[in-house]
Amino acid sequence: MTQPYLEVTFRRGKPLAAYYYLPRRQSEKSYRSVRHEPGIVVDFGRRGHPIGIEITAPNEVSLAAMNRVLRELGLPTLKRADLAPLLAA
Repeated sequence: MTQPYLEVTFRRGKPLAAYYYLPRRQSEKSYRSVRHEPGIVVDFGRRGHPIGIEITAPNEVSLAAMNRVLRELGLPTLKRADLAPLLAA
């Protein structure tokens, strides 16, 4: 996978959880997870690079919080449109 993308899981029309997939090898799995902000957990592959971001409290996570985590990881930040499905719900 070469482009990041957001997947949101809904229950009864409300977001239950979300996952922001980062570029990685297709077969790469999470090896360890680290909590970065309230409601945000970063998954790392076996080689230590980030492969995805779990959003465990979608109603409480903001664009600013996601961008803080992405900056810490040395990754490109998001625009409001990138989180639109999550922020609109």
